[in-house]
Amino acid sequence: MCVFGHQLIQKDTMNAVATFLLLLSYLSNCHAPPQQPSAAQIDAGQGQVVMTDSSSNAYFLSGSGWSKLGTVPLSHVTVGPAGIWGVDSFDKIYKFVRGDFVSVDGLLQQVDAGGNEQIVGVNSADNIFCLKSSITLAYPQPGPVAWTPFDGLLTYFSCGPNGCWGVNSADNIYVTVSSSIFTSSKTSWTQVPGAAKMAEVGTDGSVFVVNSNGDVFQRTGITSSLPQGRDWVQIPFCLPVKHVSYDLGHLWVVMEIGLILDCQQ
Repeated sequence: MCVFGHQLIQKDTMNAVATFLLLLSYLSNCHAPPQQPSAAQIDAGQGQVVMTDSSSNAYFLSGSGWSKLGTVPLSHVTVGPAGIWGVDSFDKIYKFVRGDFVSVDGLLQQVDAGGNEQIVGVNSADNIFCLKSSITLAYPQPGPVAWTPFDGLLTYFSCGPNGCWGVNSADNIYVTVSSSIFTSSKTSWTQVPGAAKMAEVGTDGSVFVVNSNGDVFQRTGITSSLPQGRDWVQIPFCLPVKHVSYDLGHLWVVMEIGLILDCQQ
C-alpha cells in the first residue's frame, strides 16, 4: 500500500501486513497543505514549519500560506529550540534575528536546530560540529563563535532528546547518545542496520530516514535506554520522497516533484 493525499493504492511489492498498525494513523490523515512551487527541503520544530525552494528562497508556514523568511538565499533551513538557522550555497551559516538572517562564523552545508538548544551540522568535508546552547541562544553577541568538533564523518546530522542520528557518504546510519556527545571529548557511534541519505530526529525523539530511492522509514522501539531503537517500518508513499521532518504528531514530507504533504499521526 502507498499513500498519496487521501488516496490508497495497492502495490504488490509492499508488505502491508507488517506495517499496518503503525501506518494506520498516517494513511487516513495525509493531506496537501499550502503549497510552494519547487519545494526542496522542509523542517519542523517547536510548532513552526520552515522550508526552502529550488531557488534558495526560505519560507515559514503562516496560517493558510507560506511567507518569505528573511532576505538571504538559503539552501537549507532549520527550526527548533535554538531558533531558526540556515546555510547558503557557499556553506555560510546564518541565524534568524529580529526579522532577518545574520551571519555566524563558520562554514557548514547542513545544520539542525532540533536538539536541546544546541546547533549541530556537517561541513563539505563531512566533519561534524556543534554550537553550545550558551552561544546559540545569546547570538549575536560580542566575541568569537567556537564550534566544537566531534569524532566521525557524516553527510547529514540531526539531534533529539534521546540521541543524535546521522548518515555518512556510504549511506550508513549511526546514532550516539545526545547527553554524551555534548559533554565528552570522544564520540561513541553505534551503527544501525539500514541505509539512508538523510536522518531527521523530531523534538520528541522520533526518527525518520529517507533512502536513495526516496523511500521513508520510521525507527521504532527508541527509548532513553535503547537510543538506537529496534526496527525500521516503512511509511509508503506513491512517489519518491526528497525530505522529511517531524514535529508534534505531524510528518512533513517534500516529494521529489516538489509537492508538500502533511501526515498527522
